[in-house]
Amino acid sequence: MENFREIKENALKTLVIESDSVKNLVHFIDDDFVNAVVAILNSSGRLVVTGIGKSAIIGMKIVATLNSTGTPSLFMHAADALHGDLGMIQKNDVVLCISKSGETPEIKNLVPILKRGENVLIGMVGNISSYLAAQSDHIINTTVELEACPNNLAPTSSTTAQLAMGDAIAVCLLNARNFSSQDFAKYHPGGALGKQLYLTLRDFIAGQVKPEVSENESLRNIIIEINKGRVGATAVTKDGKVAGIITDGDIRRMLEKFEDLDRLKAKDIMSSQPVCLDVSCMAIEAATLMSSRKITQVIVTENGNYAGIVHFHDLNKEGIS
Repeated sequence: MENFREIKENALKTLVIESDSVKNLVHFIDDDFVNAVVAILNSSGRLVVTGIGKSAIIGMKIVATLNSTGTPSLFMHAADALHGDLGMIQKNDVVLCISKSGETPEIKNLVPILKRGENVLIGMVGNISSYLAAQSDHIINTTVELEACPNNLAPTSSTTAQLAMGDAIAVCLLNARNFSSQDFAKYHPGGALGKQLYLTLRDFIAGQVKPEVSENESLRNIIIEINKGRVGATAVTKDGKVAGIITDGDIRRMLEKFEDLDRLKAKDIMSSQPVCLDVSCMAIEAATLMSSRKITQVIVTENGNYAGIVHFHDLNKEGIS
């Protein structure tokens, strides 16, 4: 039990130290931070992020976030830059160099070369008295008082601070560019998140069977049409317009309610006020509506005419719910 208690205490201590380090960053959001963001925003080139060690890993994550939110970025390892990768930096690029100490040999060798190229240099650094800070056009301060490592050595709080400050930069740029959910969808077409942002009901009815009966259709043909469509329902139409919907639940309730089934027609069974959505409706909006209304199907229309039926399970299979 002693080890169990110690593990919990160490975990809690780590989180407190790192959260305090991130909280203290609010004091470093100054004019230099703003000028750094403006330099990136106004650049006609890309943002090249560089670093070494753990800072390099953080740099790669920052690049991924920036690329996905509308700021063209690439990562250049500081050591590889000295062996040929400098060629990836173009004239109008802005360079963001990440380092806790600002004094590592690779950084000190790289910075003078960057300065000769006349690229704007932003230093994200945890030591504002360092060589990197002195040479940077703009400084983003990520100083931390203490690493979470008990020896105050392993980069923990410092890399967390770098990561958080990178997110702050990305969000500032995102807002400045008026980056919308539609823009986000262009960069995230895969996965459930992307599908929520771009799939419409048109995508779900394309190529699918369109179950449909007239108001005077017999019970037998209604059941055949419901089974054919595989969405648990059929639309009831008149002159191409939606008159109602019959679900498999309506069929079960009808069997309990009526004894003489041979004379029943679609108009006797249907729900006359079905939920209808246009083909342009976002799939996530349809899923939200179905959940709130506790229904499993919606009728889809185009220019006021019947176009198909979408089942909640079809949306759910695509990760939309």
